Amino acid sequence: MATADGSSRWISCPDSLRFAHALRAEHDAILVGVGTACADDPSLTVRHVPGDDPLRVVVDSTLRTPLTSAVLSNGAAKGTVLAVTGRAPEGRCEDALSLGATILRLPENESGRVDLGALMEELHGFGVRSIMVEGGASLITALLRGQFVDRLAVCVAPKILGRGVEAIGDLGIRDLTDSLTLAGTTVTAYGADTVFDGRVVYPNGD
Repeated sequence: MATADGSSRWISCPDSLRFAHALRAEHDAILVGVGTACADDPSLTVRHVPGDDPLRVVVDSTLRTPLTSAVLSNGAAKGTVLAVTGRAPEGRCEDALSLGATILRLPENESGRVDLGALMEELHGFGVRSIMVEGGASLITALLRGQFVDRLAVCVAPKILGRGVEAIGDLGIRDLTDSLTLAGTTVTAYGADTVFDGRVVYPNGD
């Protein structure tokens, strides 16, 4: 997903970047973890294709997202939801609220992070029916482990990085029979890149 130092920009080509922005335009919300928000400072808007910007959601247990970040500054906060836990400092929450952001204080899971099930329920109450997840690896792994993902689109660029940042962490799978698989897979070339797109099937058949 990125080089060992975390650099992830410009791995994909312009054609697959447009595909990613088309996906943004198709969904009600776009979801990232705080690590991605801090490291990449993404705007999470639709720019390379026609379409409306999705609701921006950052999973940030202790509210580390900088107030100067692209999702909070220059009026962007009005379209941004920050999902935090009770450990988020009240002062930081008030600062984000003053910019126009929405703060969701949610229960913690067993790891002390935002309970993703509770987040999904809250977003459903906001009218969100489809969510695109752009990263990072910890969030993607947690969503797959919790079986919240029903579709996976994987872009493969013709570049070899060697050891770097994995797109998906340890799911605790030790046997091939327990692996997650893709059904109805399509393989599409976008410029020099290839996108594998399919429905996620879990070992229990869900």
